[in-house]
Amino acid sequence: MSYQTNASAMLAVDNVSFSIAQGEFVSLLGPSGCGKTTLLRMMADLLQPTSGTVTIAGKTAREARLAQKYGIVFQSPTLYDWRKVKDNITLPLELMKVKRSERDRKAEELLELVGLAKFSDKYPWQLSGGMQQRIAIARALAMEPEILLMDEPFSALDEFSRERLNEELLAIWKKISSTVVFVTHSIPEAVFLSDRVFVLSPHPGRLSATVGIPLPRPRTKEMRNSPEFYELIAQIRQRFEEG
Repeated sequence: MSYQTNASAMLAVDNVSFSIAQGEFVSLLGPSGCGKTTLLRMMADLLQPTSGTVTIAGKTAREARLAQKYGIVFQSPTLYDWRKVKDNITLPLELMKVKRSERDRKAEELLELVGLAKFSDKYPWQLSGGMQQRIAIARALAMEPEILLMDEPFSALDEFSRERLNEELLAIWKKISSTVVFVTHSIPEAVFLSDRVFVLSPHPGRLSATVGIPLPRPRTKEMRNSPEFYELIAQIRQRFEEG
C-alpha cells in the first residue's frame, strides 16, 4: 500500500502475505506507523491496496463488505451521545430497516452478552470509557458478522480496565465464534488474546514473524504471571529486534 504525498509516494505496507482460519483470533502487532491499521482497513474494504489482493472466504474485500460479513470496532467508541445505549447498538439494524421489535430483542441479547443489561436506557456520556467500548463491541456484533475487526479498541484505557476487557472480550468471542483480527502495539495483550500473532516491522510495514501462542484456553489472569507467558513476550520482542 502506497500513499501519494506531494510529488512522491510513501510506501506504508510492503510484501505482507498471510492467511487466517475461520474462527481464529489473530493479532496484528507492531510499533506505531508500521501499517497495522492500514492492513485492517484493506481487509475491511475501507482502503484498496496499491497492488496485491485481499480475499475473504473466496470473495473480494468489497464483496465481503457488501455481504455484511464484517463488524468493526475502532479506537474510539464513536457512539452518538443523543441516542440511548440500546439505540446506539441497534443503529446498523435500523439502517437495514429491521423491525423495531426485532431490534429491541437483539439489543437485549447483546447487552446481556457484554454485561451491560442494566444500562439499556442510559446515554453514552453517562458511562465509563470501558463501558462505552463494550457498547461499541455490541454494536459491531448487531449484524452477526463472521469477522470482527478491532483497531486498538482498548488503547485509551488504563491498564486495569484493559486487562479486564481482554478477559471479557475472550468470553464474548467464545460465545459468538467469529474470526477476530485485533490490532495492538501491546505485546502482552497480543499474547494473552491470540492464537497467532503477526509481527510487523517498523515503517514500511512488513511481516517479520508469525508467532503461534500455545497457551491453553480458556485464558486466565493467572497465566499473565506464568513463565510460558513471559517466554512468549521475550520471543516476540526478539523478533522485533531481529526485524
